[in-house]
Amino acid sequence: MSNVHELGFLKDKIQELKDQGVYRKLPILSSPDDAEIILNGKKVINLSSNNYLGFANNPRIKKASIAMVEKYGAGSGAVRTIVGNMDIHEELEKVLAEFKREERAFVYQSGFNCNAGTIQAVTEKGDLIISDELNHASIIDGSRLSKADRAIFKHSDMDSLEDVLKEKRKNYRNVLIITDGVFSMDGDIAKLPDIVDLAEKYECMTYVDDAHGSGVLGENGRGTVDHFHLHGRVDFSIGTLSKAIGCIGGYVAGSETMYEWLIHRARPVLFSTSLTPASVGAITEAIKMLMESSEYTDKLWDNARYFKEKLSKLGFNTGHSETPITPVIIGEEAKAMEFSRKLLENGVFVSAIVFPTVPRGTGRVRCMVTAAHTKEQLDEACRIFEKVGKEMNILQ
Repeated sequence: MSNVHELGFLKDKIQELKDQGVYRKLPILSSPDDAEIILNGKKVINLSSNNYLGFANNPRIKKASIAMVEKYGAGSGAVRTIVGNMDIHEELEKVLAEFKREERAFVYQSGFNCNAGTIQAVTEKGDLIISDELNHASIIDGSRLSKADRAIFKHSDMDSLEDVLKEKRKNYRNVLIITDGVFSMDGDIAKLPDIVDLAEKYECMTYVDDAHGSGVLGENGRGTVDHFHLHGRVDFSIGTLSKAIGCIGGYVAGSETMYEWLIHRARPVLFSTSLTPASVGAITEAIKMLMESSEYTDKLWDNARYFKEKLSKLGFNTGHSETPITPVIIGEEAKAMEFSRKLLENGVFVSAIVFPTVPRGTGRVRCMVTAAHTKEQLDEACRIFEKVGKEMNILQ
């Protein structure tokens, strides 16, 4: 029998990962995702979660989720265009649109699905997509699914973006400029006002993926568009429901026209079962909580500033972050992986980020501070960072 089924070519690639020191095994969580967790059987401080506001284990949100299961069951049973469009899906979209201060919101089953579904639905052959070079993988993949041509501009470089527009705009019917709102590896914020000005100057549409801005920036976490007061000037505002909102899903907020078209052409929604009642209940409650109070976003930012200041005083390189995302840049990939492993051994879980997620030579651990952390937990985390940093000669 042929040995083709042994997948030898993949075994070779896996060995290469091991040789490079970047092979990993999945950590196993056996508790709720919170400020402290049980990971691989050990209690540790969690600095790797996107659960910015602590909503993933919030009692009020869990209660709302359970209530929806009791009333509507475990699943919706179909795609939205058949019989999977429950009244609670419609209610969620109304609440999201109100929160985002847009005409409509259209919900997907994940943030990745949102980019994969929306970009290909609103662009076609004869159009051009212009994307920041550091945009998220889901934007890259979503753009590849489109029949439109693609161009890249240098990260947050407005001269580079305008050069592309000067050269290419005249050759295309529609042009869509896409950027992350907050860049997840460095924590910097897109120059959205400048991007919108250029888009309007050259008659282009704008598309902002606000996965790490939703629940973080803007009034009560309304996002980057709200942060810069650009309502009505950004055509497609994407948000995730799996990070600050603490559950699962994604959405795009915008015009009634956008909503009507996506109902007919957003493939992940047309061909995949809709969000579960439990998820819809949790998300709706979370958005209502954000509209009621700024306490969660206020605590998040207070904790983030506190933690960044302590790490900087210790001498760590925390890059140019403008948000609660706090990278600690180590450099060499294998050394970043080792730093992460040693932090875990000492009681802090911070995931290492290496190439190809970030450029070669910029390996790092990415710290995600949340509203759920106490100052005592952050103090203890900094003490462990200092200890391991000195042991590995990262700090002098």
